[in-house]
Amino acid sequence: MPCQPHLALTEPPSGRRRSTTRPRDRPHEDFLRRVTRNTWRPGFAMLTAQAPDLVGCAFGFPVPRDGSWWNGFRGTLPQDVGQLTASGQVFAISGIVVRPSERHHGLADRLQEQLLADHRALLGATLLDRTHRAACAGFRSRGWRDIGLVYRPPGPTVLRALVLPLGEPTAAQPGGLAHHARSR
Repeated sequence: MPCQPHLALTEPPSGRRRSTTRPRDRPHEDFLRRVTRNTWRPGFAMLTAQAPDLVGCAFGFPVPRDGSWWNGFRGTLPQDVGQLTASGQVFAISGIVVRPSERHHGLADRLQEQLLADHRALLGATLLDRTHRAACAGFRSRGWRDIGLVYRPPGPTVLRALVLPLGEPTAAQPGGLAHHARSR
């Protein structure tokens, strides 16, 4: 049986694209839009898991050294996060998707770990819609720590910033990362 598309786009007379998806397809459309937008970022990477069909993926990109990814951060960005960003050691996880039948088997953890290891990151970072409590709880349960809120225009978009330190906390700086030879 041929693969059926999850969404269809048509070209209205005005030249602007109009979605013809049903409301239940909106998450698929949002996912495709996010992946498409991220593929244009320098260093974009996607890791997939197959068994034998696609059962999950994780994708992201290196956070720019100039710190622009943190624009809109409310308060003071933690010093270790700023230093690792400037050194090019932060990798943003912009999405992890696992087929429902494969959840609760550690696949999201393995995809996340491998993607971060492949990019030699010392810090993982992600921005989540702060109203999406299940996603926030899922990341926290995998060791991510909440560092604050990021406000992104247009509109009232408020995102929760979470980071995953991949170094060990030091005795002198319990909240900080241990010195690592790769940090500059």
